[in-house]
Amino acid sequence: MSDKLKHECGIALIRLLKPLEFYKEKYGTAFYGINKMYLMMEKQHNRGQDGAGFASIKLDVDPGQRYISRVRSNAAQPIQDIFAQVNERINEELAANPDIKDDVAAQKKEIPYVGEVMMGHVRYGTFGKNSIESVHPFLRQNNWMHRNLIMAGNFNMTNVNTLFNKLVELGQHPKDMADTVTVMEKVGHFQDREVSKLYKKLKDKGFTKQESSPEIAARLNVAKILKKSARDWDGGYAMAGLMGHGDAFLLRDPAGIRPAYYYQDDEVVVVASERPVIQTAFNAPFEQVKELDPGKAIIIKKNGAVTLEQIMEPLERKACSFERIYFSRGSDAEIYQERKMLGKLLFPKIMESVDADIDNTVFSYIPNTAETCFYGMIEEGHVFLNRQKRDAIIAGDGKLTAEQVEDTLSRKLRTEKIAIKDAKLRTFITEDSSRDDLVAHVYDVTYGVVKKNDNLVIIDDSIVRGTTLKKSILKMMDRLSPKRIVIVSSAPQIRYPDCYGIDMARLEGLIAFQAALALHKDRGTYAIVEEIYKKCALQTDLPDSKVVNHVKELYDPFTDDEISDKIAQLLSDETINAEVKIIYQTVDNLHKACPKNLGDWYFTGDYPTVGGNRVVNRAYINFFEGKLGRAY
Repeated sequence: MSDKLKHECGIALIRLLKPLEFYKEKYGTAFYGINKMYLMMEKQHNRGQDGAGFASIKLDVDPGQRYISRVRSNAAQPIQDIFAQVNERINEELAANPDIKDDVAAQKKEIPYVGEVMMGHVRYGTFGKNSIESVHPFLRQNNWMHRNLIMAGNFNMTNVNTLFNKLVELGQHPKDMADTVTVMEKVGHFQDREVSKLYKKLKDKGFTKQESSPEIAARLNVAKILKKSARDWDGGYAMAGLMGHGDAFLLRDPAGIRPAYYYQDDEVVVVASERPVIQTAFNAPFEQVKELDPGKAIIIKKNGAVTLEQIMEPLERKACSFERIYFSRGSDAEIYQERKMLGKLLFPKIMESVDADIDNTVFSYIPNTAETCFYGMIEEGHVFLNRQKRDAIIAGDGKLTAEQVEDTLSRKLRTEKIAIKDAKLRTFITEDSSRDDLVAHVYDVTYGVVKKNDNLVIIDDSIVRGTTLKKSILKMMDRLSPKRIVIVSSAPQIRYPDCYGIDMARLEGLIAFQAALALHKDRGTYAIVEEIYKKCALQTDLPDSKVVNHVKELYDPFTDDEISDKIAQLLSDETINAEVKIIYQTVDNLHKACPKNLGDWYFTGDYPTVGGNRVVNRAYINFFEGKLGRAY
């Protein structure tokens, strides 16, 4: 309902464990892996729509034969675009060489993208960067097969400057400060070192250079490379990589911030950012799709051996709760129930906000991602209403007439589809006054279902910046003439920036932050704003482990309800006739609903890695100094 967050990136990795001829015989095509990758990427379309990429590696090819293929796109529909390109190349080769139609070995040799190891990635551009150079996977090339590296990830690092300087200390000259480049170059550096060490050992044993190459591929210790590479990383990440000779891996951060799931049978090994993606694409039972533990890597060697290796010592598990609230597909069995529980737990506060007047209250939701939470809210509403019915009948002490009993039993919750987004409407005018008028009409409203002076309850998954809510939703709802509009967020108040992947890095854009500033102005305590700035500035040169999140002090004087009430004031204006109330989920109830995903730093300011506190303080310094720069 509010301005939507940019989603997390999505990763897909497939390793075919059988020869390509097997898939041709069983499934009718040697392009089985490509087809599955397309399906997995489309099923993660929710995680990124600004860019997509696909890479594949052919195993055991002759020298001079191309064995790495990569295609990337930042087109309007990037997944369709890259696979249209893949399909075009396949059809071109088949047309030029009709004799290879049923010859799998020839197809592998002649057609790009047909291989045994594949990686896909979808992304949203952050901080306005969506050039093709920013689209994953990234490729580090070398004439030595086992020195080639392809990487893609769902991640952000809080200590990019430190990582960059470490590379410079190693003698490198990185082409960019971006965390993607620094991470890949770090892995590539230790990959090169390990290859060099193995070559020296083999040379000492009498192996020729040509004989050494396959031996190095077989002996390369991927876990060792990852342990050395990730030693200085601070952030949330699910990092996937393919090495030119065929080894593959995916490493998850030690706090489990970013999600990763895997599945293996005798035909494939699959890794993805979401469980339902694997379930759907490979018809895999829920219990056979495993979650990769924090700090571990799944490593798939060229020979097909699969191991789980503890790369980093696990920290306290702080898996991102926004994955459960909003980012991940709601078709996951656990997430579906968690989202319903989020709705159920909000119902008591909703009843307080409408004075328990359930007969004169209409319940709805915006946008469609809040539908599951809405179902949970309504289920709890039925429990509440049935209790009222029971009490009324008991109070009648058997003296109610049949008509009175019928009236009591016929009471029901009033649920309606109030708003429908017009996907075709685009706000093409940039001039503010004209554009705001267009924004206000992005949604179509359903007339005739809300009576004058009804309460109107609208549930959403989150309220972040509140811009769309203020400029569109509230004005639209007010046209229905309700007595009271209650906006309900299944997520708690977002008070702090995220530094692990979500696109909400600027404090001043958060409506809860704006509300806290306004409350300090109201109470004559605004001097604290500069005091916090000075405290943050004093910590600039401290090591990350010593930095404290001083931004918490901005919120400390106020209760959650006081901030919610101020947000309601900020989002409504003199043109709104209805009373506006804002209800947020509590952090305690969030943890009850999502007990396995306790990452809550954007709500509480309790960052799971030491770099988080530095980021939030830098974001506050940027706010105070009026800078628009990135805080990490």
